[in-house]
Amino acid sequence: QVQLVESGGGLVQAGGSLRLSCAASRTIFRISSMGWYRQAPGKQRELDASITTRGSTNYADSVKGRFTISRDNAKNTVYLQMNSLKLEDTAVYYCNGGILGNYWGKGTLVTVSS
Repeated sequence: QVQLVESGGGLVQAGGSLRLSCAASRTIFRISSMGWYRQAPGKQRELDASITTRGSTNYADSVKGRFTISRDNAKNTVYLQMNSLKLEDTAVYYCNGGILGNYWGKGTLVTVSS
């Protein structure tokens, strides 16, 4: 059974940091790129960052220089280190994986307060 389980969300003040984790089933983690998406209230889900199996990364312009995606292949886990958080980063963050990008976690809420 394929599973993606996010953790690490919470309430943080603007300018602060959080690290999100996504524990993935080994069956998909080993063969697919992984990504972090966000969905803010009333908005569409959008990609923040992705990482290939070889470690190549890609970031949305809005998070470049602030967020870092990484993966630990021994733990089948992908991380999103979020620094210098802004109010507009408030959203539910979803982990994504699979060859077709068709597997999703349930999401973890990040709330940035002033």
